[in-house]
Amino acid sequence: MSQQNATPRVPAGTRIRERRLSLGRTQAELARAAGISPAYLNLIEHDRRNLTDKLRGKLADALGTNEAELDTGREDSLLAGLRLAASASADIAVEEGRVAEFATRLPGWASMVVALSQQTEAQTRRLADMSDRMTQNPYLLDTLHEVLSAVTSLRSTASILVHEPKMEDAWRARFHGNLDQDSQRLSVTAQALVAYLDSFEEDAGLLTPQEEFENWIARDCPEDGLVSDAARQLARRWREAERADRAALPDAALEGAAGADPVTLSAGLGLPLDLVLRRLAAVEPESGLMICDGAGGVIFRRPARGMDPARPGEPCAMLPIFEALAQPGAPVARVVETETGLRLHAIAVAVRLPAGDLAGPVLSRSVMLLRPDPESAKSAISVGPTCRICPRAACPARRVPSILQALATVDTQPL
Repeated sequence: MSQQNATPRVPAGTRIRERRLSLGRTQAELARAAGISPAYLNLIEHDRRNLTDKLRGKLADALGTNEAELDTGREDSLLAGLRLAASASADIAVEEGRVAEFATRLPGWASMVVALSQQTEAQTRRLADMSDRMTQNPYLLDTLHEVLSAVTSLRSTASILVHEPKMEDAWRARFHGNLDQDSQRLSVTAQALVAYLDSFEEDAGLLTPQEEFENWIARDCPEDGLVSDAARQLARRWREAERADRAALPDAALEGAAGADPVTLSAGLGLPLDLVLRRLAAVEPESGLMICDGAGGVIFRRPARGMDPARPGEPCAMLPIFEALAQPGAPVARVVETETGLRLHAIAVAVRLPAGDLAGPVLSRSVMLLRPDPESAKSAISVGPTCRICPRAACPARRVPSILQALATVDTQPL
């Protein structure tokens, strides 16, 4: 990313110090109010310690402000939204080199552009999701098949009764019973189908258990944030896995390890690299984590700070997590750039999971740590969202056409 596109970042520690001084408060007073030591607050103000979400909230309350005012990534978020809006408008010439100037001079207008772009993208995602579900959803297909089956059975039974007026009473009673059963089956199935189609009008009705689980993770795991039993089971398994990871690599062993090279840290601790990647993601608030199985199915994903929330659908095949599956045990490190211009340092490793016995299959799992890396001068791999809504016109990993490109083609057709 060129220097011209970079945003003038104000570190969170500097924001805290400026706010504290403007209120005429000492470090000791603020530290006491936030429940930390003055020495630790001094390190935070000089950006020598990471600021967790929980501590940011406490400091914001103590300073009489909101967390957004202490968030060092708020300019990044606005610029990322503007770049995404620009990338989705391929037929409009946008002065991308002046995006930072626009956001700085007219922050209100810039926020409105981002909000409208996000609104449009949400509607586009909804259209793509509903299109996929209407054509590929197994529940919908099975239900429609059941309706057609019941209708065919009713039609066949009614036809027999009409064309056989001299039928024996026992047989006629049996056919009447069949009509009653088939009509009840049709009624129940039709009601279920209508209820399912009505649920398309509600966002919650469009969430799979995996999507519900990922939204729960993104909202910091609220106690009452899960609806389906399947999503709650996913959450229980994840919490059990987190407890096992923390027991294998305690927080105390990671004291001061935030930002460290994972490969070096793994070698120094004598612990598996995939464990180190998961634990670093837990202690680095700005970092993201992604885990997939040997088939490439996503088990867990939490975006890094500045990234858009995880979208429904399969993730981009250009991500290093999938490259690592081809070479288990060998770390893969890449700099990636999202469609919004956000640069991230990604390191991934795939591991073999031990089989239960000699006859059992050997499964694979890949883990990837994502760290914001705006200053990297290395060449970056372009990655995007799921193929259905990816704005990149040319991509060697594209599986299906983008609905954005299809809509752009329709819009440019002469009337």
